[in-house]
Amino acid sequence: MKEARYFYAPDAVTAGRLPDDEAAHAIRVLRLREGDEIFLIDGVGNFHRAQVTLVSSKHCAYQILETLPQQPLWRGHIHLAMGPTKMMDRVEWMAEKATEIGFDELTFLDCRFSERRVVKTERVERIVLAAVKQSRKAWRPVVNGMTPFEQFVKMPREGAKFIAHCYEEITRTDLFDILSALEDDNPQVTVLVGPEGDFSIEEVRLAMDNGFQSVSLGECRLRTETAALSAVMMAQLALRKRF
Repeated sequence: MKEARYFYAPDAVTAGRLPDDEAAHAIRVLRLREGDEIFLIDGVGNFHRAQVTLVSSKHCAYQILETLPQQPLWRGHIHLAMGPTKMMDRVEWMAEKATEIGFDELTFLDCRFSERRVVKTERVERIVLAAVKQSRKAWRPVVNGMTPFEQFVKMPREGAKFIAHCYEEITRTDLFDILSALEDDNPQVTVLVGPEGDFSIEEVRLAMDNGFQSVSLGECRLRTETAALSAVMMAQLALRKRF
């Protein structure tokens, strides 16, 4: 039995053929042929079982046989906002693993102590998309560009909002404990993780003044990318659905 092949096709129902980059992979790498069965991920909650109907040098057409709506694996919306690290490969690794674990949105923050002020979101989006296909997620996480910290925390935002930091003089509550106590069936959760030098204490207080709760990610001091991934894992475990 052949392994199921998954492709990202945001317009799966109407397009009738794979996007160009997906078609190139299907034709040149996987060498799909007419009659082969494939699965399409539309990124908004559905898999589509389809059959390849035509293969040319550049195009791969298909016919949808069945639409398979998927159930969310966690409650609500998990939004991670982080100060990117100086070494971009660490951010890319985090984005890949967070996608495999499961989250909904990623925003990069330009903070006072940030060592990186520019992020090429197109590359991060490609890594996220590859992880969506590899881990067979029906939803594609949103990747937002660099946003000034002050602008982000002052934006109107529903749900529970948290800022993780290392300042002992500011009272912190364990993030996992708070998330585990949420009773909302559709919680909106936003967690801020600082850059390599942490948030400034003024940034932490500004966030708290705008409704963010001060939290800890545990007793250990973590690298930025590890802290970000830990926050996603805590939210995923606390909010996951049990079938």
